[in-house]
Amino acid sequence: MTMDTKTAETRTFEADVSRLLHMMVHSVYSDRDVFLRELISNAADACEKLRFEAVSRPELLGDDPKPRITIAADPDNKQLSVEDNGIGMSRDEMAEALGTIARSGTRAFMERVEAGKAAEDTQLIGQFGVGFYSAFMVADRVDVISRQAGSDEAFRWSSDGKGTYEIAPIPLEAAPRRGTRVVLHLMEDATSYTTPYRLEGLAKSQSG
Repeated sequence: MTMDTKTAETRTFEADVSRLLHMMVHSVYSDRDVFLRELISNAADACEKLRFEAVSRPELLGDDPKPRITIAADPDNKQLSVEDNGIGMSRDEMAEALGTIARSGTRAFMERVEAGKAAEDTQLIGQFGVGFYSAFMVADRVDVISRQAGSDEAFRWSSDGKGTYEIAPIPLEAAPRRGTRVVLHLMEDATSYTTPYRLEGLAKSQSG
């Protein structure tokens, strides 16, 4: 279903996403640091998708052809963001990518977690394609702000991981010129991720 791009809409996660989010919020992984690796990986994928699309549509690159991933911390507001200048997402793509899990391996992943077989293997989360949701191990709200390459519209996806999400149009000046910004509103016990020393070390270890 195509959404009206002019208004905000609240939707319910599909059942498998709700189940997965419950696992993430209750930290099935002892190593919560995995969330940053997954967000960096998603950002890199978005940049690679843009590079591929730009082969036939070079105008998508505009005056910003070099792929870039930026990690920024806002200790005062307890926020951490990961931003890329990749392909970006439309409103419908946000709903599809972040509100549903269209992967056959997802159920197998969750069964492994519930059986206690995945908690010690953080590589599994990326292999099963559910890495974005690991953000909810450290954040009580996640905002995804995106502007698709070549589009004159921008949108914000927002959720507290408790069953629903909202997608709303936002002014272009509130979004990246192109690409996606993921903003984590950190839990009280995760605010140390905004300290420069920890963030720098973590970014190096998780992006390798």
